[in-house]
Amino acid sequence: MDAAMTDHLLDTPVSRIELDLLLEAIHRRYHYDFRGYSRGSLRRRAELARQKFGCATLSALQERILHEPELFPALIDCMTVQVSEMFRDPLYFRALREQVIPHLRTFPSLKVWVAGCSYGEELYSLAILFREEGLESRTMFYATEINPAALAKARAGIYELDRIPLFTENHRRSGGRTSLSDYYTAGYGAAVFDKSLRERTVFAEHSLASDQVFSEVHLISCRNVLIYFDNELQNRAVGLFKDSLTRGGFLGLGASESLRFIEHNHEFAAFNEKQRIYRRQPSRANSREFGRVLA
Repeated sequence: MDAAMTDHLLDTPVSRIELDLLLEAIHRRYHYDFRGYSRGSLRRRAELARQKFGCATLSALQERILHEPELFPALIDCMTVQVSEMFRDPLYFRALREQVIPHLRTFPSLKVWVAGCSYGEELYSLAILFREEGLESRTMFYATEINPAALAKARAGIYELDRIPLFTENHRRSGGRTSLSDYYTAGYGAAVFDKSLRERTVFAEHSLASDQVFSEVHLISCRNVLIYFDNELQNRAVGLFKDSLTRGGFLGLGASESLRFIEHNHEFAAFNEKQRIYRRQPSRANSREFGRVLA
C-alpha cells in the first residue's frame, strides 16, 4: 500500500483529533514538539508506533506514553526519520569542496552546524571533506539532533559494513582526495570511523521546533529535514539558520528543499541553486555582489 493510500485510510475526523491530542501530550509531558511537523508523515509514523506498542487506537497509545515514560525513547525512534548516507548527493559535496571551501578559507577559524545530524553520516562526510581540504584544524563542528538515541549512534561513528561500498562511491564522486578506507577500521561486520574525526565536534540535543540559536556559524548543513515540517515550522527553522549564520555564511539544504516559499528568503542569495546551496546576504545594499553559481 503506497503512502497516499495509507494517508487516506488514516486521515479521518477522529484520527485527526487523536493525533493532535497525542502530539499535545508528548509536548506537555516530555517537551518534544512535533506539532509543526507535516501531518501526512506524522500520521504514518504514529500508526507505526501504535502497531509497535500493540495499541488499538492512538488514544490508547497516548495513555501508555503518558503513564509509562520508559516507553518514550522507543516512541521517539518511531516519530523521527533517520535515513541518510555518507556523502549523500555527491554533487552537493563537490560543490561545497570546489565553490564554498574557497570562501571559507578566508576565515581564520570556522564553525559548522550539522542540524538534524541523524546517525552522523553528514557530520563525518563534512569532517572528512574539511580534513582533505586542510580546514579541519581550525573548524569546530556542532552536530545536533532531537533524537537522543540517534545522537548516541552519531557519537559512536559505527556503521554496518555492507553500507561502506555506497559510502565509498559517494566519496569518490564528491571529489574525495583520499580513500575512504583511510578513515575507518573494519571488523565484525562493522566499520568504526576514526575518533579523531569527531574530536572537534560538539554533540547536542536540539529541536528546530522549540530551541534557540546557540552560536554564530559559517556553514549550516540541514538536509532533508525541512521536508518533514509544515510551512510555519519551516519558517521558524530557516529563521534560526539566518540568525546563526555570519553575514556571507552558507546554508545547504536537501535536493527536494528550497527557500522559495520561506518568509526569510530575502535574507539569502542562491549561491548554487541546483545543489541547494544558499548564502546569507551581507546587506541589502550590496547583495548583488554575491557570486551566483549556476552549475
